[in-house]
Amino acid sequence: MPSLTREAHCCHLVVESVRSSAGRSFFLSETRGFLPGLEGPALASGSVEILTKIHKRKTGRPFRDGIMFRAHVSVRTMRQLFKAGFRVDWELAGLQRHTGAVRWKSNTRPAPVLTAAPLRSLVDEPVSIRGHLLPPRCPVTLCARMHSDEGDLWESFAHYNANESGVFCLTSDPSVGGSYVGCQPMGLFWSMQPAPGGREGLRLRKKNVEAPFTVRISLLEGHVSPSRGQLNELAAVSTERWYVAPEVKRIDIRQNGIVGTLLVPPGPGPFPALLDLWGMGGGLLEYRSSLLASKGYVSLSLAYFGHKDLPGPPDRFTVGDSYFKAAFQLLQDHPQVVSDRVGIIGLSFGSYLALRIATIPGVKPSCLVCINGPVGSTWSVTDSDGMTEHFDSFQNYWNFDDEGRVIFKEVSLPANLPPDSIVQLEKLDCPVMYIVGEDDLSASSIENADLIEERLRSAGKSHLFTRLSYPGAGHLIEPPYSPSVRSSMWSVKPKKLITLWGGHPAPHAAAQEDAWNKILDYFEENLRS
Repeated sequence: MPSLTREAHCCHLVVESVRSSAGRSFFLSETRGFLPGLEGPALASGSVEILTKIHKRKTGRPFRDGIMFRAHVSVRTMRQLFKAGFRVDWELAGLQRHTGAVRWKSNTRPAPVLTAAPLRSLVDEPVSIRGHLLPPRCPVTLCARMHSDEGDLWESFAHYNANESGVFCLTSDPSVGGSYVGCQPMGLFWSMQPAPGGREGLRLRKKNVEAPFTVRISLLEGHVSPSRGQLNELAAVSTERWYVAPEVKRIDIRQNGIVGTLLVPPGPGPFPALLDLWGMGGGLLEYRSSLLASKGYVSLSLAYFGHKDLPGPPDRFTVGDSYFKAAFQLLQDHPQVVSDRVGIIGLSFGSYLALRIATIPGVKPSCLVCINGPVGSTWSVTDSDGMTEHFDSFQNYWNFDDEGRVIFKEVSLPANLPPDSIVQLEKLDCPVMYIVGEDDLSASSIENADLIEERLRSAGKSHLFTRLSYPGAGHLIEPPYSPSVRSSMWSVKPKKLITLWGGHPAPHAAAQEDAWNKILDYFEENLRS
């Protein structure tokens, strides 16, 4: 219902208090404090002046001088007022809505304001969110919602309390409930989860980097859950979260059998470069490469499994060392790339590939970043025309939790890997940063980091190794403020399979932010200095 003027609310209250005498005391006590001039069961003379103005507006005639209206005024008199043009709200619920509106929309108080700055930013940049012009110490809820590229709704919410000045700020004030608690300036973003009733097993991954995620943030009255009951939205603001900066060039690569996407920073260059490798989820993911290109690195996101433009069935590994060497050399030969400043970053199985590529003769990366990956593989990487086994051919190391979700952790234990698949780590000649999520349930990251460190120490190369280890973080350590899920769909056919990644929301979010900043510093040191 449209908000009413202060005068109309006063009149509404008087009429309803007479028509529903049983509820009279409730209405009066409920509204005391934000309807000036209303005290006890009677209206003060200032409110009579308001009624007089309304009557004149409705009828063109002034009230008779000296009339005083009180809460116990007769029903007959009220009916006369109604005939003069006053609208009576007979429903208790309706009056409660109106009195609520007075609290937030009264002419004596400006409407609440919610701000977010900047409104348009890269996903790794923080956003400052503030609420203003609220009643002192009032409880409010912030709710963030956005849709994935597939159309699925993701949301989060948090409870805050305004201070004495009617202000709250996520940078300095704690959430006291909701999707997260404590002072978490970007908590609304990283704590997002699929909305109730959505598809099962979702994981948020940006498919189209040339369009942003648009996050709508609502300010709601009281401490509420957005999925329950009627909500009173006081203000709202939308912010765009981009994975690519303006003028970064995106180029599809289908060259000499190589399938990937090249992201080139604006300007003539030359730039340092990065080969970007993801895990056994397959396909072609560009969002980390596009973000790295936005930081000034030519980035090649490389498909090597599960892509329609690769040879063979999508569930088989059909490329080998020559494929990865050719991709690395494509980067080196690019006219806008400094040929001796090319690094590799990999997550999960991409970490194994990064280590393996660095030991291929003729390939000399400047540095490696490996995130939660193995040093070997149950899959054979070969240059023969034959095809490797299905991934699920090695189920003897799979484990399942009580809900039937698969845990791949033991598959990558060094003791369970075929010895001939383990990378000859002593041959590494470039700096290696290995990032460990200590709650990783998809890979034996701690054990693999230990083996890399031990082999390099034995080879007299311990100075090349850097380990970052994060308690409570899971497998999927991605760019900062990215929503994380502890489990998601792994496969649908031949049967539905959900896998556990591990990680707890708050420590995982902290790990993503810290690791990303240190990765950028590491690339700055090894690819630019």
